[in-house]
Amino acid sequence: MTASVSSAPANSTADLAAFVLRVTSGVLFLLHAGLKIFVFTPAGTAGFFQSIGLPGPLAYLVILIEVVGAIALIVGYKVRIVAPILAVLLLGTIVTVHYAAGFFFMNPNGGWEYPAFWAITLIATALLGDGAYSIGKKSA
Repeated sequence: MTASVSSAPANSTADLAAFVLRVTSGVLFLLHAGLKIFVFTPAGTAGFFQSIGLPGPLAYLVILIEVVGAIALIVGYKVRIVAPILAVLLLGTIVTVHYAAGFFFMNPNGGWEYPAFWAITLIATALLGDGAYSIGKKSA
């Protein structure tokens, strides 16, 4: 006896949910990187990294990962790889910056509530896969 597995239609609600999560996270990451580029400036971001004990050049790598990762999420390319990488960046912000400020993000210096939620959202996005309207190969 063989079991049959049915697959959901191409634009199932799960595919649409994946689309909404991935595009929203991508746009937010693009805005987050834009803040580092246009407001704080890359050099200013590098200076901040140094002030918290991280190598300054790491800031440029983080900005690059945020921009490329954001674009990949928005267009739906390699979502199952990109989303966890961005989640790791957020976990890094918790460890290096936000944890000492406590849980709530409204605390002075921003707590770790928001980055933790965003990281979990990215893990959910990775589990869902590319979703609807993606340029990447359909993840199963």
